[in-house]
Amino acid sequence: MAQPLSLKIGPSGVRGVIGESLTPQLLTSFAAAFGTYCGAGPILVGTDTRPSGEMVKQAAIAGLLSVGCIPVDAGVVPVPALMFHVREAGAFGGLFVGGSHGPLEWSALRFISSEGLTLRANQAAELTDLYHQGFYPRVRAEDMSEVRADTTSSERHLRAVTGAVDVEGIRAGKLTVAVDPRGATASGPTCRLLEALGCEVVTVDAGGETICPATPEPDEASLADLGALVRGAGADVGFAQDLDADRLVVVDESGTPLGPDVTVVLVVQRWLERQAGPVVVSVSTSRMVDDVAARFGCPVHRSPVGEAQVIETMKERGAEVGGEGDGGAIVLPVNPCRDSFMSMALILESVADSGHPVSALRAQVPSYSMVRERLLCPARDIAPSLRLIKGLFPGEQLDLTDGVKVTWPDRWLLARSSATEPWIRLEAEAPAEDEARALVNRVLEVLSPGA
Repeated sequence: MAQPLSLKIGPSGVRGVIGESLTPQLLTSFAAAFGTYCGAGPILVGTDTRPSGEMVKQAAIAGLLSVGCIPVDAGVVPVPALMFHVREAGAFGGLFVGGSHGPLEWSALRFISSEGLTLRANQAAELTDLYHQGFYPRVRAEDMSEVRADTTSSERHLRAVTGAVDVEGIRAGKLTVAVDPRGATASGPTCRLLEALGCEVVTVDAGGETICPATPEPDEASLADLGALVRGAGADVGFAQDLDADRLVVVDESGTPLGPDVTVVLVVQRWLERQAGPVVVSVSTSRMVDDVAARFGCPVHRSPVGEAQVIETMKERGAEVGGEGDGGAIVLPVNPCRDSFMSMALILESVADSGHPVSALRAQVPSYSMVRERLLCPARDIAPSLRLIKGLFPGEQLDLTDGVKVTWPDRWLLARSSATEPWIRLEAEAPAEDEARALVNRVLEVLSPGA
């Protein structure tokens, strides 16, 4: 089997392995290309708590300075807070230094437009063209700016979140919340938000200001620890964030993780209780969202996978709420990006307002089982393979928004190509796991008959 490439360039940015593919030279060049794309103005730069963060940040700042930009060091900051700050401050753009869900040896430059959004596909393509051309308008020494500092991102963002929910109603609920913010990127801001909402906070990560976990994303072990903390503290709910703090997993009052898809379900449910309207989620998001929207008589629209694609479709459809099944809920009027802080606030508002535990809110929606597989496939074979899959289901309802999705009243099957790797991703959802597995196996039998 071919070794996976350690440098990946996609719509959300460039990521790679420190000391291998993500070199200072490459980082400086990409930052110079981004500065050229944005223009000679202020660019906010924030980081997570990975050990490589300072090196990556300094290389990016050098690239920005070289093309006449004004780097503004936002310090260690959650992604949704940095994106909010870019938009509110009228910055020309933003760079986030961090590897998202990747292991600690990975890092990335995540590009943020002046709108505080992940770059759209056409914008990312233009930036990549600039990088490959390698022609940047370098400035003379006397025209170079100084690096500025502005660490108010989290405060700005938290004001927006608390301004969008019923703070007094949540405080009246006197809720206890257990949190696992996966390192110091979100530890302080998360606790400050929950305390502002009148919650008693207990945390798995009581630790220091520079802790970065070996697994930057919630995993089975960390969710078990959070579940134990919920039970031990008698908490009303548990929240686990990823290191970027844009995605959220919910643990109910019994300590049971509800799965990342349920985060979007609970947020959509609460938002539609406040204001009915269309919903947009990616094609790979659970049909639980459809069940919730149907209760309110609201349509659900599907976008290609990816935060930028979801947001673009939300704007086209006039939707205020949506997201993806990775735990990334989006409330467009507050912050047009995946935002774990807004998700926490709305879920707490729902618990306090209804008087029901999280498990009861979850029980209002039918349960399904999801099966995910991936199949190594050379780029030249992806399109023929998708056509073959399409032919397996003649007469069935097809959605070609992103790959091939076959839908039935209570289940679906999706096959799509990875944006950055030579894989076909297979996902199926059905009322029972064996039913979802059967759908995936039907495709695997055709595409890899010897497996």
